[in-house]
Amino acid sequence: MKKLGKLLLSKDPFQEIVMGNTALVRAMIESGTEVITSYPGSPTPEIASAISSIEFEKRPFYFEFSTNEKVATEIAYGAAINGQLSTVFFKSVGLNVASDTFMQLSLMNIIGGMIIILGDDPGLHSSQNEQDNRHYAKMSYTPILEPSSPQEAYDYYLKAADLARTKQIPVLLRLTTHVCHTKQKVSFSSWNGPYDKKRSLFNPENGPYIPVTSKVIPMKTRALKNLRAIEDEGISDSFAESVNNNNSKRGIITMGMPYLSLKDVLTQSNWPPDILKLGMTFPLPRQKILHFLKEHEEIKILEELDSEIELMIKALAFDNALSNVKIIGKENVQDWIGEYTPEKITQLLFSCWPDMVKPILSDNREITLSPRPPQLCPGCGHRSAFHAIKKALKADDIKVGDIGCHTLGHLPPYNMGDIVMCMGASPAIASGLSLNKGTRNIIAFMGDSTFFHAAMPSVINAIFNNHNFTMILMENGTTAMTGHQDNPSSGRNFNETVEKIPIRKVLEGFGVEHIFEVDAYKQQELSELVKEAITIEGFSVVIAKHPCMLKLTRQNKNKKSYVLKHVEIDQNICVLHKECIEDFACPSFSIAESGQIVVNQDLCIGDGSCRQTCPVSAINYPSGESL
Repeated sequence: MKKLGKLLLSKDPFQEIVMGNTALVRAMIESGTEVITSYPGSPTPEIASAISSIEFEKRPFYFEFSTNEKVATEIAYGAAINGQLSTVFFKSVGLNVASDTFMQLSLMNIIGGMIIILGDDPGLHSSQNEQDNRHYAKMSYTPILEPSSPQEAYDYYLKAADLARTKQIPVLLRLTTHVCHTKQKVSFSSWNGPYDKKRSLFNPENGPYIPVTSKVIPMKTRALKNLRAIEDEGISDSFAESVNNNNSKRGIITMGMPYLSLKDVLTQSNWPPDILKLGMTFPLPRQKILHFLKEHEEIKILEELDSEIELMIKALAFDNALSNVKIIGKENVQDWIGEYTPEKITQLLFSCWPDMVKPILSDNREITLSPRPPQLCPGCGHRSAFHAIKKALKADDIKVGDIGCHTLGHLPPYNMGDIVMCMGASPAIASGLSLNKGTRNIIAFMGDSTFFHAAMPSVINAIFNNHNFTMILMENGTTAMTGHQDNPSSGRNFNETVEKIPIRKVLEGFGVEHIFEVDAYKQQELSELVKEAITIEGFSVVIAKHPCMLKLTRQNKNKKSYVLKHVEIDQNICVLHKECIEDFACPSFSIAESGQIVVNQDLCIGDGSCRQTCPVSAINYPSGESL
């Protein structure tokens, strides 16, 4: 990582194979970005990983992980109206959290310029929906750029920075999962050191910065004029690239990752169409699109997810009375779903132009693969907690899940999640379910990072309105699912050691009267506490604590004294009760061909949380070993 950090700070131009997320960091450095904020979420957290490779004292910008995306956006905005080029980045659904602030950014005179990097997720690699955030660009009057590769991610960021500074506006840089994670040899320019241009400091006269009724109309007018200027000055045109294959009959308009997939597909075509690749998808380069439409008889539009570009282009054609061109957009429901891989684009092109590409033929072989569901890591405290909590509940009790590693509790054999919505939603959903709940108990699960991110208002509401349910707070001291980023209870932020914010004291400060706390490995005690908590009339909290064992094991491996331990099955005692496999379900256990239960020593970390699950005490440490 140190080598990467030195490379990112190189004063000389260079080429290096990097992923799109890493290329962005070099662009941030070259452009003189001064403030960067984020909340972690795939596919963008590797941006922070690349930042962490640069020694803290040598970073030419300030970076922080904020408590949520809205806060991160507001910090970047505050810095930007103080004259500093600022950037905030997060995953697709993070914009939902930030939207209350984001929707008003284009109304403001952002004198330093501001860039919002989005990691959209066609194909649902790490998200609960496939939302298309281009809708937000139109709704907020914000220009949006869509790179298709790591090289373009770097290039487009530099252009976005220049546009944001020049027009004093926010600019969206929309990446998708594969653009974030694809690796490419990227050509980087030179860097002359920290940005030293004299900047203007915050002055209310640069505003107004208060969107009240009397001010909003002129502010909205300014936002719309900025969009019109981007078109009139040819800025959107400068991002559009034409590929001339001398095909006056057929053309394709596309952008982003689908463009690269299309290039792969057309290597096998004897009659490739002309291509117009859009780099700025709002506002559209209308004149270039009109010219392209007039030159072709048929146009196919290839865009992932929603038909945003298709509808705008069809409206453009209608307004200009272009009746001689056929515009082909999405035709089937599946066209709105998933990534536009080469296979999918082949199918889309074959459906409208069967003479252009060959269909993907099935070889009629049935390929059966064993299911591989996601699972909790060996030693995870959540597994131990779920195993204990399940024994404390009735079959018809309602379990409301939330977002984090503990979301996996909804899977068998735990079945500890009947409902999941979004970060921080479980206390409020549980509150609603608790109204007229009858004899069923209502349980809301919550992670420590999510508690600080989005759950505190709904927890306060539960106290304020005396809702009747139990929240089980799974505290592991990190934001584990997205890569072990710190949270306010970790005792460290991205840059330094800080005082922990104890969750129990926060709850006590809110006025929660019934708080129980136990190590998640103490299964019997945890089970008894849950039984007690659910009998309480009103709101109660059980804090099930245990450090993330994946993170802890990685840290311990760096210690010279560390010795990896593991458990073993005493075959003389084991009677194949199988609770370790079927109920506790640690992936370290498996059934051998002999029928015996065995331990995979490559997976087992020797934490010993499994030992108490065996009714005959057949799980032990090898002779002479203990945890």
